[in-house]
Amino acid sequence: MKLLGNKRLLILMLGLICFIALMGLTFGQLGYRTWPEKFIKDTVAWTQGLIYKPIGFVAGVFEDVNRLRTLHEENTVLRETLSRYARDTTRLNDLELRNERLQAMLGFTERQKSMNKYNFRIAEVVTFQQSNKTITINLGEKDGIRPNMAVQSVEGLLGRVISVSNFYSDVQLLTGIDDKAVESKAISATVKGKENESFGMIERFDPDKQKLIMTKIDPQDKLQVGDTIITAGKGLVFPRGIEIGKVVERYEGDSVTHVAAIEPFASFNHLREVFVIEVPEG
Repeated sequence: MKLLGNKRLLILMLGLICFIALMGLTFGQLGYRTWPEKFIKDTVAWTQGLIYKPIGFVAGVFEDVNRLRTLHEENTVLRETLSRYARDTTRLNDLELRNERLQAMLGFTERQKSMNKYNFRIAEVVTFQQSNKTITINLGEKDGIRPNMAVQSVEGLLGRVISVSNFYSDVQLLTGIDDKAVESKAISATVKGKENESFGMIERFDPDKQKLIMTKIDPQDKLQVGDTIITAGKGLVFPRGIEIGKVVERYEGDSVTHVAAIEPFASFNHLREVFVIEVPEG
């Protein structure tokens, strides 16, 4: 039995030696031509697959996490860049619009100086009160502003100063003119180019028609539809020659005078800068 056992061990050792020799003979050849090579390759590959799959999964998870972190950082940078771009674009557009307005106002003041001897003080609109049709501007008593000074935009007459503090003033717009209100003041008006042939009083604003109503017009007055209405300068409030609007309708009023509807030149919405008109004394 001892000899038989040694024979089996000897046979196993001889088989292992032959197997190693066979592998050595086929080591440098391409491919796997013998079944032992194929068996070992399949066994090693299967074992490597068992190990690689969980390792690859964990590595993929870490790779995805890193990719997500990178994407999050890139998105944060992009959002900040877009926010700065939108803010800068808005600021640039606002500056361009402001520059256009100021250029128009500069040209307007130069034209007015050549026509009249008025001084124009540029003021910024601070607030707008829809309820009583007034605006607040950033010029006040310290700047030489007084009640009843006329205020206009580049387009035309806006209203008059009604109250003044040290640094701010309230301006009643033409849309707030009411002949039934004691504090409201009518505007003496005439037709541009027909100053000696036309006269009337703008006493109220019609909110339904969105028109100024000019009354006390003589039936023989030369005023007609399409004429430009300007201030007549009679009184101590509105100086002469400020454009108000255009005549869009004329009709009979009472039995003595006619009435005209005037479309204002000035826009009373979204006011940014205005002129306070200062008439030099003498």
